[in-house]
Amino acid sequence: MFKISFTTSGESHGKGLVGIIEGIPANLEISEAYINSHLSRRQKGYGRGGRMKIESDSVEILSGIRWGRTLGSPIALLIRNRDWINWEKGMSPDAAHRDSIEPVTRPRPGHADLPGIIKYKQSDIRNILERSSARETAMRVALGSIARRFLEDFRIFIGSFVTSLGGIELAIDTSGLDEDTLTNLHKKAEGSELRCPDQEVTERMKKLIDRAKEEGYSLGGRFVTFATGLPPGLGSHIQWNRRLDARLAYAFMGIQAIKAVEIGDGVAISGKPGFEVLDEILPPQKGKTLLNARRTTNHAGGIEGGMTNSMPVIVKATMKPIPTQRKPLRSFDIKTGQPVEAAYERSDVCAIAAASVIGEAAMALTLTDAFLEKFGGDSMEEVQRNYLSYMEAGG
Repeated sequence: MFKISFTTSGESHGKGLVGIIEGIPANLEISEAYINSHLSRRQKGYGRGGRMKIESDSVEILSGIRWGRTLGSPIALLIRNRDWINWEKGMSPDAAHRDSIEPVTRPRPGHADLPGIIKYKQSDIRNILERSSARETAMRVALGSIARRFLEDFRIFIGSFVTSLGGIELAIDTSGLDEDTLTNLHKKAEGSELRCPDQEVTERMKKLIDRAKEEGYSLGGRFVTFATGLPPGLGSHIQWNRRLDARLAYAFMGIQAIKAVEIGDGVAISGKPGFEVLDEILPPQKGKTLLNARRTTNHAGGIEGGMTNSMPVIVKATMKPIPTQRKPLRSFDIKTGQPVEAAYERSDVCAIAAASVIGEAAMALTLTDAFLEKFGGDSMEEVQRNYLSYMEAGG
């Protein structure tokens, strides 16, 4: 079913992160500079930890691209961990360096630590936390930027903004926002330290982060990711795993620390009558095709019956507080069995701004897969012909 596939590899303090994406058509223009611009966006955000002072992510294209254009073959990327120099023995693949650093034996509540060591039969939690770390998302953003670049050739735009942090809310009704308004909110978010498009709300959020940092706890939040310019008909109602909303939820729930996903108005729809939340359909203007049928609201978040309906696709995601806190919670030592405080690894106070950028990557990868499922071809020229034929025929 899937038209593109991707995988990532690498540990948080290992040599680096590797990613491979397959299925991108030939002749797409792409550069390391473009990918790096989105990696830079992921590293920003008020409340980020010391790792961001060490790492300045940049990608190396290893294969699949020649002279600035994709070849149609698998694309391999590498992001080197600059912190590797401090971990050469502690994370060495060589058995000669075994036990060069102390094992981690105090699992953190809310992390993969305890279930991970049980599942993989480990006595050192580092063997779990290194891969479960959100450091891996740097590569997902890199791969997602290739998908984003593909969508741009079809005038599809993906953006995001933060709407909540630690209980501080930006009151915004996305059901009535058109493409221009959503794009403007994204632009405002780009200029915010927390990717919140309201400066007054941003300042309140920053003060809360300062307090959390001082008192040693972490914070979560919510963000909106959206896509505009999508043609109707991406996804399918035919099978459960072809429904686009299901695929988007799967992709977003695969982001570390995301605990809830909503499409459009999501949870709020359950408390209202149908006449308030079902988006009425207006006929196309004279001379237009069914593709131009109009809606005045978008409670459904741009997806009906598992398919895009030409309205902006809107996904809302909720991020829990980061499990690592300077003021640790209760745990126990897996070696001695004694009650202890949970281990502390260098961490962010809040990473909701970064999470919204990672959400953009998740959306780009999912939409590119659905787009190629509908209009697939081996080259960009072939995909363009298939797309234009569909649009000109009116579906």
